[in-house]
Amino acid sequence: MLRQRVVTAIVLALITVWVVLKLPAIGFGAVLLAITLLGAWEWANLAGMNQTRSRLGYGALILALILAFWPLVDSPMLMNGLLILVFAGWCYVPIWLRHYARRPDRPDHLMTLGAVGIVILVGPWVALMGLRDKFGPGYVLFLLLLIWVADIGAYFAGRRWGRRKLAPAISPGKTWEGVWGAGAAALTFALIGAAVLGMGSRWLWFVAVCMVTVGFSIVGDLFESMIKRQRGVKDSGALLPGHGGVLDRIDSLTAAAPVFLLGLYGMYG
Repeated sequence: MLRQRVVTAIVLALITVWVVLKLPAIGFGAVLLAITLLGAWEWANLAGMNQTRSRLGYGALILALILAFWPLVDSPMLMNGLLILVFAGWCYVPIWLRHYARRPDRPDHLMTLGAVGIVILVGPWVALMGLRDKFGPGYVLFLLLLIWVADIGAYFAGRRWGRRKLAPAISPGKTWEGVWGAGAAALTFALIGAAVLGMGSRWLWFVAVCMVTVGFSIVGDLFESMIKRQRGVKDSGALLPGHGGVLDRIDSLTAAAPVFLLGLYGMYG
């Protein structure tokens, strides 16, 4: 299983790097859209839309919203407003997680999860497109690497030193030691990134943005774990060998991408 997981991760990483660095904006957006629609299919199932017609309809709604936003990703006013709304939503999620941990016998309503899925799916697409448009493919790749590095740090620190459970009612495998491992790995990578990207006097702000981004990536991961626990499933799907579904691979990014771009907007005024 571990070997299959590693092979799949390497293949996905290579494909992702090529897509980010080599494809033009429209190609990058199209690939990102395809991934988002696969995520929408999985999210619809997690939200309780068991019929194929309902899941297709939900995907069509996500598609329509993304196509409506696509021509507007270069609008600073729209992007700032949307990112602030998405950020506010993610700020509420820790409270949501706490409520669930206390009362796991009260699952969320279908309509609530359907509405939340729009933010979770459309938000990161808009953020990644805006990040590429405003700052370039290099920043998109940096964000992805930041999340991957944090995940790797959390995995190995959790396996080696993990004792104190982070959220046992939501994701029993996650530990506080894993969080510190993610933070240490992310901090090291952020400092390197600040130097490589030429942050100059803004390096401290940039590192702070990276650390907040990683914090929210953990929230995104926990939120999907909560939804899966409500549905009684281990993975969001079975598309990726050894990794589960698409949402299992992008759950951290759903929260991280909007937060990272909003932080960069604040950094550059």
